[in-house]
Amino acid sequence: MGSGPMLVRAKGRVEPILTKYLRSYSAPVTDTIPVSKRKFVPTSGTYPKGFLAVGVHVGVKATTKKQTPDLALLASEKSCSATAVFTKNKFQAAPVTISRQVLERQSGEGIRAIVVNSGCANAVNGKGGLDDASSMARAVDACFQASPGDIPAAGQGEGSNMDASSTLVMSTGVIGQRLPISKILSAIPTAYSTLSTTHDHWLSAAKAICTTDTFPKLLSRTFSLPSSPGTTYSLAGMTKGAGMIHPNMATLLGMLFTDAPISTKTLRPLLKHAVDRSFNAISVDGDTSTNDTLAFLANGAAGGNPVTSLSSEDGKAITEIVTAFTQQLSQLVIRDGEGATKFVRVRVTHSPSFADAQKIASTIARSPLVKTALYGKDANWGRILCAVGYTEGLSPGAVLPEKTSVSFVPTDGSEVLKLLVRGEPENIDEQRAAKILEVEDLEILVDLGGGGDGKGTEEASYWFCDFSHEYVTINGDYRT
Repeated sequence: MGSGPMLVRAKGRVEPILTKYLRSYSAPVTDTIPVSKRKFVPTSGTYPKGFLAVGVHVGVKATTKKQTPDLALLASEKSCSATAVFTKNKFQAAPVTISRQVLERQSGEGIRAIVVNSGCANAVNGKGGLDDASSMARAVDACFQASPGDIPAAGQGEGSNMDASSTLVMSTGVIGQRLPISKILSAIPTAYSTLSTTHDHWLSAAKAICTTDTFPKLLSRTFSLPSSPGTTYSLAGMTKGAGMIHPNMATLLGMLFTDAPISTKTLRPLLKHAVDRSFNAISVDGDTSTNDTLAFLANGAAGGNPVTSLSSEDGKAITEIVTAFTQQLSQLVIRDGEGATKFVRVRVTHSPSFADAQKIASTIARSPLVKTALYGKDANWGRILCAVGYTEGLSPGAVLPEKTSVSFVPTDGSEVLKLLVRGEPENIDEQRAAKILEVEDLEILVDLGGGGDGKGTEEASYWFCDFSHEYVTINGDYRT
């Protein structure tokens, strides 16, 4: 971390003089990963057949190191089934518009690649932004066609006319600034020519999409399906994000890739189910970005029987696999929350419905008072209960004060610390509460007691972090 503020004495009181920070959390400033975060960066991986990746340096964002990658390209050797979820922010960035059009016009078929830049969001740039995003997609398309002369010049991307494109586009960074599109278009053929299947290439792509992230977020795993027990499939994913995290039917930026044969009609509900329980269940600061996108590509390169229904045995198995995987991937974002010192899971149980439980968990996760209390290591359960009480849109009888209980669940396996039991406050051991809150990981358990009829059995979880002084510093200096 950089040096803190200098202190001076003025008229008997000590006041801070704010100095310029050199912060290790800012990806453009340094490539150094904090020691505490290195355990989250994989040293090897098992990546899906037929997919290749690379991250290259273009110079989109200011950096002191020329080798810092800021353009990622991920491609498949064969056409993919594809789907994506996007932000519901009204000011949707140009890459969101272009990628949605590509998927709609291709009906989710024939997708070959995803190209991503960091350092500039290409958001709120009007027609020029659409032209730039379109140009990026067509530059990658031209590489597949092995016709370099077809790569469009800057500003020649034909706006929203994306018929027959096979490339999705993502951007992340500062809003309201134009891309250095000539640099990007010149670098895309180089990126294409250096695509590879190695772990280092996948990791370079994960690094290239980072902004204020302190570490690249990359996961991979193998699995099998009931109908093809002898076939080994792979699933890989990468994501970025440390702030502006509180999606609504979408996510920050993320990509999933598998060599399992999943039909397009199955891929969409599969992604929705998984995202609702993972990327739509995390919160850093309650903000939803203009660029939030999560794409899922399946090329079927490993063979086996196609998954055509989520109700089949294969469908049930892959739903469980992808959901668990996206939960693990999305939680890396919370681990890297801007200025965060806590990783918190809030679990709401015995709810009349999953929707009610998720709304309550989301409200708690977004509460500035809850988040600051956790940062201050204050077992202020009243703030948690208050958030439960003002949650909007709940079904009648979902929350009854006399049935509601709140507890802290330590991560070391020790006894649960009960704070409120069926509406009655407990005599809290403040020393034990403070000790529990000293640890980075924490679970908050809210038991609704089954709701009005006492029969509720549904539950939902949300993962979030605390609010610290550092969060304000990071976002106060974001453009400087």
